Amino acid sequence: MSKTVTSKRLMPKRLMLEKFIPKKELTTTSTELTLTLPFEKRQKSRFRAQLTNGLEVGVMIERGQVLRGGDGLQSTDGQIVLIQSADEEVSTVHCDNAFDLARAAYHLGNRHVSLQVGESWLRYLKDHVLDEMVKGFGLTIKYESAPFEPEIGAYHTGHSHDNHSHSHDDHTHSHH
Repeated sequence: MSKTVTSKRLMPKRLMLEKFIPKKELTTTSTELTLTLPFEKRQKSRFRAQLTNGLEVGVMIERGQVLRGGDGLQSTDGQIVLIQSADEEVSTVHCDNAFDLARAAYHLGNRHVSLQVGESWLRYLKDHVLDEMVKGFGLTIKYESAPFEPEIGAYHTGHSHDNHSHSHDDHTHSHH
């Protein structure tokens, strides 16, 4: 009589990342642990992901904290993971005329578009409707795959505003 032996498949323990370390406070960038994420994921405070080496991780950081390329996360066992911004499909507008660039930034911002601002350029996640609007201002768009690091906003302080609202002439926004 033979015994059937069932083996339990050993699942690697998930690394839990719970402490945020801003780029300016990170004392080392020579970690072998790297987490590459698009902006959409870097805005979340709780999610599962996979490091570039394949290791599964769980991220649980303070709500409202946005991860930037070069920031770090520390695991519950003290390991440091370096955050990299993933390349994303973006529209980049280069313009040497400050007025035209400011005008485009104003209209994009008025539509609550996440916007990365450079010295003579703007970048946003590729969107054909926004692209047509910007082209309508006489500006040229370069489509590329690049890291997206938009402005966080004037009121961002790393915490949420549960009863925040604001209005425009014809409509109101409530954020609860």
